[in-house]
Amino acid sequence: MKDQRAKYEEFLSLHQREGAFVMPNPWDAGTARLLASMGFAALASTSAGYAFARGRRDSAEAVSRDALLGNAAEIVAATDLPVSADLEDGFGAGPEICAETIVMAREVGLVGGSIEDASGQAATPIYEIEAAVDRVRAAAEAARGRDFVLTARAENYLWGRPDLKDTIARLQAFGEAGADVLYAPALPDIEAIATVCREVDKPVNVVMGLRAPFYSVAELSEAGVKRISVGGSLARAAFGAVQRAAQEILSTGSFSYADEAMAGADLARLMSKTALPSRVSVSRDEAV
Repeated sequence: MKDQRAKYEEFLSLHQREGAFVMPNPWDAGTARLLASMGFAALASTSAGYAFARGRRDSAEAVSRDALLGNAAEIVAATDLPVSADLEDGFGAGPEICAETIVMAREVGLVGGSIEDASGQAATPIYEIEAAVDRVRAAAEAARGRDFVLTARAENYLWGRPDLKDTIARLQAFGEAGADVLYAPALPDIEAIATVCREVDKPVNVVMGLRAPFYSVAELSEAGVKRISVGGSLARAAFGAVQRAAQEILSTGSFSYADEAMAGADLARLMSKTALPSRVSVSRDEAV
């Protein structure tokens, strides 16, 4: 297994190479192994996907810091890839809490993580810029010397504040405060994405799969994007597949959905460190 320093250097180098790379978002150890087996170079946890898997809605109160970091630790242990994490708002308003969260994230094996400027408060959903910058600065100071890539998120467009000028000003301030990567989820179009990339001097992450319009890796690379994540969209795709299969059973009494399911033997090999012997034509994983 690679040590944490090697994973950090590998992750950092992805942000320095030509073009954009895709960093998909598993929500547990099993999906991490699946995605790692397909050739991706890095992974990032999704707080939304993890909340859904626990029967909760995605919100600031849905998952505790200990639970989220425990889930991240399982993802880290499941693969040899660099893993970053959605650390939400740092799990507290104070800069010192954001810093503490970064230290704890590093201790569970993560080599990156994001801090957002959303407050979780309905009346004031976005921190004032001065407070937001202080929180990023504290997180950056905690990350310094700990082999940790800090991403700072400007959440305006997720909270009904479609102000590109303010979003760019926030990202620029976050970069000056020490963030390594900048991220503004839900930018409205490729022109806005390209504008953000031109106006900041740090690598930019965008998320695809949440809402239209959807752009290709090639289009995003041309716009200047360095990293592409998919948030909770893979988790929602998985829930959609289960919903369609269940609807088929209920409405027609048929089970053809299984034609598109992964084979139990393939999953057994993927989830095992050593291949399991095949004893019968239908494996236990397929039969149970």
